[in-house]
Amino acid sequence: MRRVVVTGLGVLSAVGNTPAAFFETLVAGRSGIRHLSHSFPEDATPRLAAEVDFHPAAHFTPMRASMLDRTTMLALVAARQAFADAGIPVEQPEHFGVYWGTGAGGANTTEEAYRGLWQNPPGRAKPATVVMAMNNAAASEISLEFGLQGPSLTYSTACSSAAVAIGEAFHAIRYGHVDSAIAGGADAMLTLGTLKAWRALQTVAREDEKDPATSCRPFAKDRSGFVIGEGAGALILEEADRATQRGATIYAELAGYGVSSDAQHVTKPSAAGQARAISNALREAGLTSEDIGYVNAHGTATAVGDIVETVALKMALGDGARKVRISSTKSMHGHLMGATGAVEFIAALLALRHGVIPPTAHLFHADPECDLDYVPNEARQVSGIKAVLSSSFAFGGNNAVLAAKAFT
Repeated sequence: MRRVVVTGLGVLSAVGNTPAAFFETLVAGRSGIRHLSHSFPEDATPRLAAEVDFHPAAHFTPMRASMLDRTTMLALVAARQAFADAGIPVEQPEHFGVYWGTGAGGANTTEEAYRGLWQNPPGRAKPATVVMAMNNAAASEISLEFGLQGPSLTYSTACSSAAVAIGEAFHAIRYGHVDSAIAGGADAMLTLGTLKAWRALQTVAREDEKDPATSCRPFAKDRSGFVIGEGAGALILEEADRATQRGATIYAELAGYGVSSDAQHVTKPSAAGQARAISNALREAGLTSEDIGYVNAHGTATAVGDIVETVALKMALGDGARKVRISSTKSMHGHLMGATGAVEFIAALLALRHGVIPPTAHLFHADPECDLDYVPNEARQVSGIKAVLSSSFAFGGNNAVLAAKAFT
């Protein structure tokens, strides 16, 4: 089996549109949660969101932008960043894969099409609607832009989509199916229909009237849910010997991937299922709980979810759970749905690289049932981090955990 390393990163998020800006903002504990920059014609009620400051004209011609959904545009820009960061030549395109995650594909295109048809039933949809809205649009466009001829695969497992995509790319390289891959995920679901649907499910945070930016409070006694965000995260993965030979900058070794299904309930999480995924990732990576210096938790700030995750960490890490530093960066960049696993794994990799743990922001009053070290409010400098975990737990019961360690 081959070793797999991370050599390139790309991020677009509400807290930064480059990996450096993203991590700097997280470490500072600054939230990107605010009211949407626009209102909807049908409903002018201000809505909390973690919106990306993104201007298509800075990245695409008007004609090109008109053929891409916002999700795909975010994906392509993150992919460009990752390729530029890695400096990797595509010398054997048939051995270079695309592994991408998304929860809803072209959500803005779908909403626009339905709105147009309801407002004008005899009208016609935009000719490119199907190819803009399909879930594999981002993966296809990445493959086209960079001339990648290996597998082009899309994973849609709700909130674990990007983590699954990264894990599957890792296995494809590890077992020799491809030599290199771009992996990650993107979602842009800040549409009226999506926001109303999530609010109906009663998982969305109540707005803090004094300071809306603090509305998402994972592991806090006064938590009320997550804030929906948008964004993209992209990583270049390579077989370690090839990366070393070409003198690439190596962020870390991706060493373990654990995936499991709760098979219990479509929305209620299972601590046992989550613990299996964590344990599987550790086992494949050859790590123990004592090796883990940081866990980027799923941490959605829902009443049930945070308690279940706390129990799962204790089950998987044993006595070591109380020694591990854990945080939920969703408190600042929001819940990026299908993209969240990639963006949060990047946060974990940068914590490993820089020896700084980003905090769980707005954790002013800890829930007694969430009694682990959730690094409240302020970043923590830590020397000698050996390994990190990033957890993504999805509706439908899919759990995906990624384990990375310092490359030596």
